[in-house]
Amino acid sequence: MIEMLDYAFMQRALLAALLVGIAAPAVGIYLVQRRQAIMGDGIGHVAMTGVAVGFLMNGNPVWSAVLVAAAGAVAMELVRWYGKTRGDIALALLFYGGMAGGVMLINLAPGGSTAKLLPFLFGSLTTVSPSDITAIVLLSAFVLAVCLGLRRQLFAVCQDEEFARVTGLPVRLLNLLLAITAAVTVTVAMRVVGLLLISALMVIPVAAAQQVAKGFATTLALAVGIGVAVGLAGTTVSYHADVPPGATIVLLAIGVFAVVTALSLPLARRRAALAERRTGGDPDARARREDASVPS
Repeated sequence: MIEMLDYAFMQRALLAALLVGIAAPAVGIYLVQRRQAIMGDGIGHVAMTGVAVGFLMNGNPVWSAVLVAAAGAVAMELVRWYGKTRGDIALALLFYGGMAGGVMLINLAPGGSTAKLLPFLFGSLTTVSPSDITAIVLLSAFVLAVCLGLRRQLFAVCQDEEFARVTGLPVRLLNLLLAITAAVTVTVAMRVVGLLLISALMVIPVAAAQQVAKGFATTLALAVGIGVAVGLAGTTVSYHADVPPGATIVLLAIGVFAVVTALSLPLARRRAALAERRTGGDPDARARREDASVPS
């Protein structure tokens, strides 16, 4: 197993998997809280157009994907605020328009074909270049700075927009910032997990952590731990079994979710029984004990 570290491409792939495992759940916890778990899918489809633009302009597809994905995420938020189109229809426009634009532009690029999109759609260990690592490190730093530095504000907005607006928070600006951060996360992960599968890594570790954790901070820490574990393990298995890394990482994440869910059921029953005995059946006392804690 250690011999894989002798290869420079595996060193880069593992570093990218580590950063993706940290960044994806850090953004995903806010999307899950807002009930926008599939937002990453829509952004991923838009990022396909950005990748194709990179090939068409003979530039780095990562940076062009960041710009196009961020523009698409902002457009979806603007449609949600000002347009008469429902949010689900706006998301559908992102899905299909992004995919169609990517396929069209990649075929217009010199020597381009849809086959060039496959490593970006499902991930590939050998395609992570040194310049990609530089971009991934910088973009991951931005994601973590937003998600951790503004955790109180983002938590408030995702929990209750009206209450956050009354307290004086710039709700629309924070929503735009979260959408852009989600777009950046999608493009960070496309080399390892793939554009079509990154949404799973943003959501499944958070869903698994919510089964056993109480409070925002604990859930975030556990979700990041799960994301890092499945990211590194999936990349390692992908190398030894010669299978796509994105699919491997997602299947491992689903496996972790299934195990955690199975183990949490008896624990949840035991906690409920203990709470019942401690409160003596008082519903008000029980509600006070179960209030979600805000991030510290």
